[in-house]
Amino acid sequence: MLSPINEKMKVFSYVGKMLEQLCSPSLCRSTWFHLGGNQLPINLFYFLFILSIGFFILQSMDVKTTTTFTPRNIDLFFTSVSAATVSSMSTVEMEVFSNTQLVVLTILMVIGGEVFISMVILYLRRPFLKESSNDGCKVDPPMCYLNTQSICLDNIELHKIVIRESGSSKSDTFNCEIVSTNDVDMEDLKYKSFKFLGLVVFFYLVFVQILGVVSVFIYINVISSAKNILKQKDIRALTFSIFTVTSTFVNCGFVPTNENMMIFRKNSGLLLILIPQALFGNTLYPPVLRLTIWAIGIFTKKSEARYLLKNSKVLGYNHLLSYQDSLLLATTVLAFIMLQFILFSSMEWSSGSLRDLDLYQKLVGILFETVNTRHTGESIVDLSTINASILVLFIVMIAYGNVGFSTGYSCDRRLKQDGDCENKWYGFSGKWSDGGKLILIVVMIFGRLKKFNMNGGKAWKLL
Repeated sequence: MLSPINEKMKVFSYVGKMLEQLCSPSLCRSTWFHLGGNQLPINLFYFLFILSIGFFILQSMDVKTTTTFTPRNIDLFFTSVSAATVSSMSTVEMEVFSNTQLVVLTILMVIGGEVFISMVILYLRRPFLKESSNDGCKVDPPMCYLNTQSICLDNIELHKIVIRESGSSKSDTFNCEIVSTNDVDMEDLKYKSFKFLGLVVFFYLVFVQILGVVSVFIYINVISSAKNILKQKDIRALTFSIFTVTSTFVNCGFVPTNENMMIFRKNSGLLLILIPQALFGNTLYPPVLRLTIWAIGIFTKKSEARYLLKNSKVLGYNHLLSYQDSLLLATTVLAFIMLQFILFSSMEWSSGSLRDLDLYQKLVGILFETVNTRHTGESIVDLSTINASILVLFIVMIAYGNVGFSTGYSCDRRLKQDGDCENKWYGFSGKWSDGGKLILIVVMIFGRLKKFNMNGGKAWKLL
C-alpha cells in the first residue's frame, strides 16, 4: 500500500498529464493565435531589413544613365523605402534605373505589399495550429476509469474520474474536463480551414498578377503605339508589364516611364487592364477574397470554404470580412469612385488636361484617374493643371492612404524666375534637402505601419 504522500503525488502527476493533454488542443497552441503577440516590432524589423537590403543591392548596380546622371545614396535609399512601403514617392526620374534595378524594385514592391505580408503572417501562424487528434482525451486504464454519466456543456464533457490504488479499497474522486469528439472535430476543421485560407490567398496573389502581366504584355505587343513608346525609351516590354502590374496591384504607383501613365493616356485598353489590379490589391481585396472562397466552395464542395464563410472572424485574418461587411465595403468603394467620376467629368471634361482625348478615351481616362486617387496614385494628367476644387476632392479621398500623388516639379511654377532651372518628372520631394528626405523616409515607414493604430494604438506600447 502506498503512503498518503506518495499516493497524492501520483494523483497530482496524473492530473498534470490530463491538464497537459487538455492544453495542447485548446490553449497552448492558440495563445499566440488569439493574442497575436505584439507584431509591431516584427513588422518594423521586417521593413527595415528589406528596404536596407534593397538599398545595398541598388547601390551595387549601375544605373542606365551613368554618363549623364548618377543618383546619390540618399536618393537610392529613398527609392528603396518608397518601393518597400508602397508609397510611390520619388526623388529621381524612373528612367535612370537599369532593367536589373527595376527588377529589384519589383521584388521590393511584392514583398512590401499588404496581400503578400498578410499571406506570410498566415503561414507563420500555422505551426501554432497543430492538427488535433481524433481520439479525444484518454486516461490510463490501470489507474482510473470514467464514470458513464456525463454532462455536455458547450462541447465540453464533464466526467468524474476515480483514481484507485490496485488492491486497495481507498479511492479519490476528481472532476475533470474532457474535450468531446465534436470539439476535436471542430479544431481539425479550424486547422484545415486555416491551411485552406493560406492556399487561397497565395492562389489569389499569383493568379491576379499573372493574368495582369500576360494581358499587359499581349497589349503592348499588339498595339503599336504602346510598343513604340517603350522602344523609344529602351524599356523591355516584359519588364514594363511585370513592374507596372506589380506596382498597381500593391498600390505603389511606380511606373518605369518618367511621365508615369500620362504617356499612355490614349491607350485605353492598357488603362482598363490596370483598373482591376488597383482595386483587387486594395479596398476590394476582402470582398473579392470572400467571393473567391465562395466560388471554390461551390465547385469543390469543400467544408473548409463553408467554415471560412460562416466563421470569418474566428481565424483572426482581418481581410476576411463577413458577408455584410464585404457588401458594405464594396458599395462604399464603388460609391466613392462614382462620386469622383461625376465631379471630375463635370469640371474637367473640356479642360486642357483632357482636350486631346476623344469621348471613349475621356471616359476611360477619368475612371482610371478616380480609381487611382484612393488607391495606386498613377495618373494620366498633370495634377498641377486641374481645377483646385478637384485637388481638394482628391486630398479628401487619399486621406490615410499611401497614394503618392504629386503635382511634380516645374521651373514655370517658381515664384522667382532667376538662375538655371531644369524641369524634372519626379515629385517636389526630389528638391528637398537630405534632412527633409530623411523625415519623409520616417513618415513612409510609420505610415506603412498605420494598421497598428486601428485599435486605439495599443500595439504601439512596446513595453
